[in-house]
Amino acid sequence: MDWTEVTVSVDAKDVDRAGDIAQMVVPYGIYVEDYSHLEEEAWEIAHIDLIDEELLKKDRTKALVHVYISPEENPAEAIAFLSERYNAEGIPHTISTAACVEEDWINNWKKYFKPIPVGEKLLIRPNWENEYDAQGRTVLHLEPGLAFGTGTHETTRLCMELLEQYVKPGASVLDVGCGSGILSVAALLLGAERAVGVDIDELAVKTAVQNAELNHVEDRFTALCGNLTDRVEGTYDIVVANIVADIVITLTKDVQQFLAPDAVYLMSGIIDTREQDVLQALKGRFEVIARREEKGWVALAAKAISV
Repeated sequence: MDWTEVTVSVDAKDVDRAGDIAQMVVPYGIYVEDYSHLEEEAWEIAHIDLIDEELLKKDRTKALVHVYISPEENPAEAIAFLSERYNAEGIPHTISTAACVEEDWINNWKKYFKPIPVGEKLLIRPNWENEYDAQGRTVLHLEPGLAFGTGTHETTRLCMELLEQYVKPGASVLDVGCGSGILSVAALLLGAERAVGVDIDELAVKTAVQNAELNHVEDRFTALCGNLTDRVEGTYDIVVANIVADIVITLTKDVQQFLAPDAVYLMSGIIDTREQDVLQALKGRFEVIARREEKGWVALAAKAISV
């Protein structure tokens, strides 16, 4: 049976909020088309200024959010949920649907995902891209599967830059909401001794293990399927959470029990309008030691305040 492709058209300025809402509908990721910063991003990410003519014809004022509904699910429920949430948030939108063969949508977004340099040391290389120049960087080979986490989104890149700053040789890392495992693998490639990734989605856990194997770090990586830290034991030199503000706030309530002495707590996935809420949750318990921001997304590094 065919899947259903639900396409939401929104103003480009609303795409981040629209994407966050769409992510609530499905556990295996969404696909976003946003060409509002096409030339700038083509240069920043791929260091090219020659862009395909078809891309240049795209409407820069609009963005498209694609959600794919499996044959076992009810597309009408997803559409009703999306429309209700967008109306509540004041996001003008139109929604259309089309039948879609599963193999088509799985491969659809791959043509837009090219090798990406991150920070000063890493290059993220999608597993299907065989022609690339590492430029002396450590290559992180990635097969995202259907799990969230490709490194193309600002939240993931900001987190990886913070990992590059704080991972020391021999460090232990806990990756909460690990998705594709990209942050765990990055930490291990940057010199961490071991990493534990946890995700509520079994598919994400499976993908994370596969990506650890792809990068030959599987002997130092452990994947757990569970809700936040429910199944986590021990303490870690770095705890990283690239999720959303509300979940970061929830995690912050008891994350200290998993922090080794002088550990660093990295948080990302925080839209700038929610930064103060996260800072309020940290107040009196953590000191923010670093902050990074890109296109309305914020990442923070913090250390527990000694009592």
